[in-house]
Amino acid sequence: MVDTTELTRAVERFADWLRAAPQSRLQRGAAAEGLALARELALRAQRLEDPGAEPRTMPDAGVFSVADQLVVAGNDLAEVLRTAPAPGGAAAEQLDEAVGLVERAAARARL
Repeated sequence: MVDTTELTRAVERFADWLRAAPQSRLQRGAAAEGLALARELALRAQRLEDPGAEPRTMPDAGVFSVADQLVVAGNDLAEVLRTAPAPGGAAAEQLDEAVGLVERAAARARL
């Protein structure tokens, strides 16, 4: 098992920022950045949980919902990584990749 605290903290920080961002900032691309990240994290979780299934796409629920969608997707991925019996440190590598995705998306959203 891997410690997924770093991922959940990074997701929460970005989600908190999105929740506090003005509507104009969200509409100028911050919400789109958050939704793209949520979709990617959800996709990764789905692929790990059920590799043979067709992944579902997270819907666009609007600029004011994206922070919650991000938290759900991030927590889902964290739980899958935490409990997955991934061989040879694969879960740790995937965790590091996910944290990097969150950090880069958060940086782009703040531009």
